[in-house]
Amino acid sequence: MREAERIRKLPPYLFARIEKKIAEAKEKGVDIISLGIGDPDRPTPDHIIAKLVEEAHNPANHQYPSSVGLLEYRKAVAAWYKRRFGVELDPKTEVVTLIGSKEGIAHINFCYVDPGDINLVPDPGYPVYGIGTLLAGGEPYLMPLKAENGFLPDLEAIPSEVAKKAKLMFINYPNNPTGALATLDFYRDVVAFAKEYDVIVCHDAAYSEITFEGYKAPSFLQAPGAKEVGIEFNSLSKPYNMTGWRIGWAAGRADVIEALGRLKSNLDSGAFQAVQYAGIAGLLGDQECVQRMCEVYRERRDVVVDGLNAMGWSLEKPKATFYIWAPVPKGYTSAGFAEVVLEKAGVIVTPGNGYGEYGEGYFRISLCIEKERIIEALRRMQEAIGKVEF
Repeated sequence: MREAERIRKLPPYLFARIEKKIAEAKEKGVDIISLGIGDPDRPTPDHIIAKLVEEAHNPANHQYPSSVGLLEYRKAVAAWYKRRFGVELDPKTEVVTLIGSKEGIAHINFCYVDPGDINLVPDPGYPVYGIGTLLAGGEPYLMPLKAENGFLPDLEAIPSEVAKKAKLMFINYPNNPTGALATLDFYRDVVAFAKEYDVIVCHDAAYSEITFEGYKAPSFLQAPGAKEVGIEFNSLSKPYNMTGWRIGWAAGRADVIEALGRLKSNLDSGAFQAVQYAGIAGLLGDQECVQRMCEVYRERRDVVVDGLNAMGWSLEKPKATFYIWAPVPKGYTSAGFAEVVLEKAGVIVTPGNGYGEYGEGYFRISLCIEKERIIEALRRMQEAIGKVEF
């Protein structure tokens, strides 16, 4: 049976390829150290687990949940936004519960994109922005993220004829994979662009809470007029070590939130209510657990950056995310460098071109592994490739 064209057009998912390489190497008996996938390695905080256990014993939570989520959970999201950013949200109309933010990022395309429509997609970027566009029959228009622009898209470089046809603009700060930051001034420029061209902004803020040394990431929704032009996705996955729990939200422009909720009501049955109650415990509880994890990531960040710099890199320490984005040494492509590091050192790094064509020439390291294994990975890399040049 011939697959649907939308499936045939999809590239292999980056992290599925990485998982396959890890499995193949392990079958050969190689001790693999994976610095590839951004999946927190520490357990979910105890008070969140305890709330899940409590609510899982309640038979009322075993029934079909609301597709848009418990109102109590959406109220907790609104309260978190008020406390964290000073942003007011109506939990009934401006928040929708998601089965992880990835689900919402993919589904929003089906709400607005018809075959042949254009979405503005950052490159390099989280692959789902482009994949969701393709699945909905749209065409990604790439917004290059370049070092000389601080890995921010150059809005003025987008041709007006493209901008006029665009339906959605995806942005993501703090940024995966580059670790770059955005200011409220940048978000103001995005709001002005969106108003001029009637584009819906979709801001992925999954790393807003993974920050270091006093830096606090702003929300896109803090920018004046942001709720008129777009929505923001976020998740409990990164700050509370809950990637497998699949719980997040979208918040912002009411008609966009309603459309996403309406689509979800036809495609899924919502998030398990016990998980939503656990999410409430995370959002409204003591945030010291988040700060402790940020300190863990900061320590690992310092080990990686100092180790790579000792080998010849000249990297600055990022202020947010748990990723290090680094150029490949002279004479390597992104894929070529990743292959050499795997074959000679037994270490997985993610080739930058897996995040798009403008990621070529870079690789990404994830800090989601204990410091001792990171130190061992760097030792192996130094033995395998020695001092590098650029």
